[in-house]
Amino acid sequence: MSADFWTTLNFAALAIPAFFIFTGLEYAAALRQKKPHLFKFDSSVANISIGVAERLLNLFLTASFYGLFQYVYTHFALWSIPNTWWVWVIMLLATDLVWYWYHRLGHEINLFWAAHIVHHQSEEFNYTVSARITTLQALIRNLFWCVLPLAGFHPDMIIATLIIHGTYSFFTHTQIIGKLGWLEYILITPSHHRVHHASNEKYLNKNYGDLFVFWDKLFGTFQREEEAPTYGLTHPLKSYSFIWQHVHYFLELGLAVRRTPGFLRKLKIIFGNPELLDQNLRAELEQKFLPHKEETTPRIRHKAYVLIQVVLVIIIAFIVTLFYWHLDTPDVLTGILFVAITLINCGALLEQRHWIYYLEQVRLVLLAGYLAYAFDQPVCLAAGVIVSTLTLWPAWPARKWFLEFIYG
Repeated sequence: MSADFWTTLNFAALAIPAFFIFTGLEYAAALRQKKPHLFKFDSSVANISIGVAERLLNLFLTASFYGLFQYVYTHFALWSIPNTWWVWVIMLLATDLVWYWYHRLGHEINLFWAAHIVHHQSEEFNYTVSARITTLQALIRNLFWCVLPLAGFHPDMIIATLIIHGTYSFFTHTQIIGKLGWLEYILITPSHHRVHHASNEKYLNKNYGDLFVFWDKLFGTFQREEEAPTYGLTHPLKSYSFIWQHVHYFLELGLAVRRTPGFLRKLKIIFGNPELLDQNLRAELEQKFLPHKEETTPRIRHKAYVLIQVVLVIIIAFIVTLFYWHLDTPDVLTGILFVAITLINCGALLEQRHWIYYLEQVRLVLLAGYLAYAFDQPVCLAAGVIVSTLTLWPAWPARKWFLEFIYG
């Protein structure tokens, strides 16, 4: 292969296997410490699903983030800051300060909380939780970071610092590491971040920092870890649905705004504090959108089927990310659409929904259509449509067989 081929690979894809290597090491450490309960199958699948979706969607946005920083720096920079060693120190501090306020406002303003709440839904706390970042949250975060090029920091410095920043925050999402002595007075450690993810009343709205602890101490939001944290939301989410996890708070906001008279009062809800939002709205929406399901113990083949789906989307996400600059638009769009359908499917499988059977037919037709395009064989699409149509024929008990095999 030519040198150009290797230089045009997107090596950001290596973050995907690195994530699973460290998660595997954390799981092994949990087993060694006799704490297998730190990982729950359904919750971990939901966490990873959200992370895969964010990684793929960000393929379209990462270059635009740099372009936005470059535009702000070129046209609006207030100063020209030199690239010297001490500037990198200031850059790191400035990045963490911007993060603190982005993060804090993400908890204090409903509109921002709607994007950030997904990160806090998990009732477990391990490395998989670090993957719970939505693309909307990434967009908001990068708008905040536009302050940095405006101040005169070069976009190359900003991107490099953000990589360091993001890598460090991954390692704070764990219960395996205890308190770290004198480092607790300087850095945001796993202990500090466990407090931030807790729903205990004394831990709420604390420890917003990402790298350094002194911003929380300076602005009065620091709390040491004392009693054992209870993770998740104060009003736990009752679903692993991929779609519901992303949209439920927007629906709550929309319902509150619709029922509130007056333009200014509506704005007060959108930009108000989440603690003031009517907590009964979610229960009302859950009754409408989350039909009651009988709680049953998943069979091994059910879990195996879910696991196959997850492994499949991880492989596709890695391939699409690594070879992004070499793939045609139909290749990328088909890969992303296939992954999106599969992630929705995974959430529905965890909820043991019966409509996944019809989603499987959509996925079958999509795959057949792509094969027809890739190999210039329209017969592939025709075959896929025929098979899908036959499996939907009411007289043929294929749906019953499928659901019995998966759910029992």
